[in-house]
Amino acid sequence: MAEKATDYRIESDLLGERQVPAEAMYGIHTVRAVENFSIARRPVCEGLIRAYGMVKLAAAEINRLLHFWEDDAKAEAICRACRELSEGLLSEWIIVDELQGGAGTSLNMNVNEVIANRALQLLGKAFGDYDTVSPLDDINRHQSTNDTYPTALKLAAIWAIRGLEEKVVALQEAFQIKEKDFAHVVKVGRTQMQDAVLTTLGREMSAYAEALGRDRWRIYKCEERLRVISLGGTAIGSGLGAPRKFIFRATDTLRELTGIGFARNENLTDGTQNVDVFVEVSGILKAAASTLMKIASDLRLLSSGPEAGLGEIRLPEVQAGSSIMPGKINPVIPEAVTQAALQVMGNDGVIAHAAGMGSLELNPFLPLIGKNLLENIGLLSRSVEMLRIKCVEGLEADEARCRVHVDGSTAVATALVEVLGYEVVSDLVKSAQTSGRTLREVVISSGKLSAEEFEALIAPEAVCRLGSPG
Repeated sequence: MAEKATDYRIESDLLGERQVPAEAMYGIHTVRAVENFSIARRPVCEGLIRAYGMVKLAAAEINRLLHFWEDDAKAEAICRACRELSEGLLSEWIIVDELQGGAGTSLNMNVNEVIANRALQLLGKAFGDYDTVSPLDDINRHQSTNDTYPTALKLAAIWAIRGLEEKVVALQEAFQIKEKDFAHVVKVGRTQMQDAVLTTLGREMSAYAEALGRDRWRIYKCEERLRVISLGGTAIGSGLGAPRKFIFRATDTLRELTGIGFARNENLTDGTQNVDVFVEVSGILKAAASTLMKIASDLRLLSSGPEAGLGEIRLPEVQAGSSIMPGKINPVIPEAVTQAALQVMGNDGVIAHAAGMGSLELNPFLPLIGKNLLENIGLLSRSVEMLRIKCVEGLEADEARCRVHVDGSTAVATALVEVLGYEVVSDLVKSAQTSGRTLREVVISSGKLSAEEFEALIAPEAVCRLGSPG
């Protein structure tokens, strides 16, 4: 059944006319973008939408302050609409695909149209009455996609990175708790997957905490790199179409609205054409992904078996592991974290390539950079939190298994060398291997050490102290 003509309104642009759903808060530019781009078939990241609303609010507040709108009610409606977008109240109307040509123009116009139509609604006007509130002449006034999009992306990234940092700190603290819980559990340390020397399970946990601490610091420092913005530079950083007062107020206003210490790029042309800062931040996120992958890999290995593997730790059982093998429990949380880390690393390569393909005064591939950067922050945030809650906090040591490995491994030998000498210990190791007895049994039966002396040499305090007592 054909839809009624009243279900649509007619809007026009330089290419002609299009039907727009009558109750839609977007307009013709959004309709064309939806027709043209359906590559990712995913919406723009919610964080970027909200950040774009905040950038538009900053611009609107300046334009109102500089009296570019004579009608106070109109100015108030525009500012309110911008704020609502920044609060996520209008996100359902941002419908363009996250991958789009035009350096983000489709998203900018979708935002402009939604703000304009919401302002019209607040004024009691009909959607599409652009003589009253125009997406271009009013909402986009003194702006361009080329300065608003990267500014919104930086703001969205800062918001998301702050959340990631908090989650990394929480995971670090979870490992620090395990460091204390497992400080007394002596185990075999391994290098190149082979028995090496004794250590404690607590010391292994402490190394994970330290690595996460470095990641936390690097992530925290990302904000410094993202604070420099080019808002007010308009198309190519020259400020074409924007009054000087607007340009000088733009960064300060966004800083006041967000509480983030934004600074205007001293060279707005550089800020418009070069996006290497996103490559730098992405590299830091890749480092965090590498840390997560190492930790996840170790947790899988240490929990392997459990009967026929190392089995030195027990991971929380979160789901059945097999449709055919009864009783099998797999390390699914570390496996999922590893996959997320690999995705982050792949996205990092895409970001670097896209940044390097910028041309002259603009990088047209910012939507791809933005998609991958924000996706990486989200992947890491969710992975870090999942690993903490569903794995690390419930991690248990199998102390008996660790002791069996200690008693049956030649790793104990190194702890005896300082007291008995290398050659004597070598002979004792050979005797243990040929007799099938443990090194502990051979050493004590030989009279070289008493049981108490032997235990003192492999105690947690002995294997963890820095160097010998001299």
